[in-house]
Amino acid sequence: MECLSVINRPAEGLLIATLVVLALVWVPLMACAWGGGLFRRGLLWGVRRVYRLRVRGLENLPREGGALLVCNHVSYMDALLLAAISPRPIRFLSADYLQRVPMVGPFLRWARVIPISPEHSREAIRTAAECLRQGEIVGIFPEGKLCRDGRTGAFKAGFELIARRGGAPIVPVSLNGLWGSIFSFAGGRFFWKLPRKVPYPVHITVGTPTDPRTMTADQARQTVLDLGVEAYEQKPELREHLGWRMLLGLKEHADKELVVDRAVGRKALKGGVVLALALGLAKRLRRECPEKRVGLVVPPGIAGLVGNLAVVLAGKTPVNLNFTLGRDAVTACIERAGVKTILTVGPIKEKIDEKCPEFPWTDRLIDLKDALTGMSKAGIALRLAAIKLLPANLLAKLFGVPREGGRAEAAILFTSGSDGAPKGVVLSHRNIISNCLQIARCRAFPLEETMLANLPIFHSFGFTVTLWAPIMFGLRTVYTPTPLDFKLAARAIKEEKCGILLGTPTFFRPYLRRVDAADLASLKVAIAGAEKTPKGFHQAWEERFPDCYYLEGYGLTETSPVVGVNEPDILSDNPDDCVIGTRSGSIGRLFPGMAARVRNIETNEIQPMTQTGIVEFKGPNVFEGYLDEPEKTAAVLREGWLTTGDLGRLDPDGFLYIEGRISRFSKIGGEMVPHGTVETAVAKALGLDESEVPLVAVSARQDPAKGEALVLVATQPVDRELLARKLAEAGLANLWIPREVRVVPEIPTLGSGKLDIKALKELANSKD
Repeated sequence: MECLSVINRPAEGLLIATLVVLALVWVPLMACAWGGGLFRRGLLWGVRRVYRLRVRGLENLPREGGALLVCNHVSYMDALLLAAISPRPIRFLSADYLQRVPMVGPFLRWARVIPISPEHSREAIRTAAECLRQGEIVGIFPEGKLCRDGRTGAFKAGFELIARRGGAPIVPVSLNGLWGSIFSFAGGRFFWKLPRKVPYPVHITVGTPTDPRTMTADQARQTVLDLGVEAYEQKPELREHLGWRMLLGLKEHADKELVVDRAVGRKALKGGVVLALALGLAKRLRRECPEKRVGLVVPPGIAGLVGNLAVVLAGKTPVNLNFTLGRDAVTACIERAGVKTILTVGPIKEKIDEKCPEFPWTDRLIDLKDALTGMSKAGIALRLAAIKLLPANLLAKLFGVPREGGRAEAAILFTSGSDGAPKGVVLSHRNIISNCLQIARCRAFPLEETMLANLPIFHSFGFTVTLWAPIMFGLRTVYTPTPLDFKLAARAIKEEKCGILLGTPTFFRPYLRRVDAADLASLKVAIAGAEKTPKGFHQAWEERFPDCYYLEGYGLTETSPVVGVNEPDILSDNPDDCVIGTRSGSIGRLFPGMAARVRNIETNEIQPMTQTGIVEFKGPNVFEGYLDEPEKTAAVLREGWLTTGDLGRLDPDGFLYIEGRISRFSKIGGEMVPHGTVETAVAKALGLDESEVPLVAVSARQDPAKGEALVLVATQPVDRELLARKLAEAGLANLWIPREVRVVPEIPTLGSGKLDIKALKELANSKD
């Protein structure tokens, strides 16, 4: 449903509430801002009783002369807060219909608000420009309406004309923290909700004045988002320790069934029991493991959750090892991380030893099953009593749980090595905590639902999204040991009434053909990542499971990992309350506290975000660096900006489109050819596009004439000439047609389900 609006016109019931607030609180106080220093001091005193204002960059506000403030619009209090911090009066632009409302109109005119409407926009622009020429400060909210989902929408370009005609600099301002307040639309309504805190924390960041001839609407929006990152990074939670945050979450949900393990039968634990077990294990780890880092080889489930939690509560760093990488790669990971102790469980150790008899287990192994079942019941009961009776501060002190973490090392995850050797990604406490906070704000993760979790814990998505975020916010989670066992997963979804499913398109494909739709009737959202969703898969999923949104997201191990995800649309009879949360082909909008920019692949210069280039991110969830690899860290991390190696673009509304990794493109005859697009076309031409596992893949080798030549890797013999004709008939350019075919028993993939790019490259360059 497409929802368009020009101005913010509330519904009738909302309008009545708005009038009351405007008449009794907002407008009189704003009017006082122009009534003199005494009134302004009174205004500031009153505002600070309700809000705890943290202001940065106020010195950027010109002390004299005209200036145009452009700001994101989060709540009905935005103008009041700006007026309260400004040493000079501000003339705001406001919807003209409010001027005609009894009681409100006179106050707005007294406050010298400039009315604006689609029918009289020229007059408003002229008035605002004249105010700037006369040396006044003018304030405008370029989104044109209050946000309905906490995200900064597209900026309308009208303010550019005002600034140019007024000959005044543009001053970007970012408001942060107001989403969730009673004057915002959080919870699907204004006003009718209790404040979460009093005084309510708000961050206001004032940017550097910019020449109006050089700043466009898109650039202004980007600047406001960048300022928002600076403000978000000041959140006090980001200075805390991950163990402390987990203790708070589990204590709050001590009596809630929080974890269900469906690996063998059904085992369920309440939050308090999870914390009691983890605190007991943490005490043992502090006693037996003097080293800082502890390795884990565990499947998703109670053992994996309690093991990781205990390591963190003990003040140590969990290192979840990807046991699918092979002996040499795992050995390198263990040595680089300095792991001396590995936590595991007997059944998974037996499976690994069977497949890889020379797996590099350390000398010190702790079987989590034995450790947990061997705990004294009396000890567990005493810890559980302490959890319920003692305040969190005393509980943390009693059990030695650290309170402060910040930028200190919290976890090490090794990359999949899909395009090279695995790298150790060092995630700090602030990285993981910030991503959990961002996830909790996202409508794709309704916290009142139950999540089915079966992604590997050594995978960044499984590590943060299915391990830490549920504990922190009390999201009930059902674990199955592997995403490949879709029958067990479907049974767990049906019996536990799961509403959230996580995975990849490859892992989701069997559900479409081999699972009864009624078994997944409880699902509300299926969130896919790690690989691009094939064309038509989204529609096929929602046709098969009509009550379940299929939402594509995106992340990197280096971003802790989630960057953004599509969200369910918000529909309403009032067009102004509608929100488009999903856009076809995109991975959604960036999480709050994140900013992006796009760098030209040829010139390396920053370019307009609507043009495809190398995507870079900035935010508190961006990692601290690679383990003991400063050169590789410096190559991707510059002044807080992470260079991803992915090609993408953003549309004016902030939706991000990922075109693919640079390593999955070939430059042939000066043209960038995407391997993924060619794979899709080849699979369709060969009738293999419905397979549940990849049967074809594309890589490239060097070519003296064209730079590179595409090589098709397939699991069955292929008539290249016939394939070339079919691809040409389908509209593929000649440069995009593979020149060679390599037949292999199976397409090389990683444990996460992604293609093994390094192995494909080796096959493409082999002589056989």
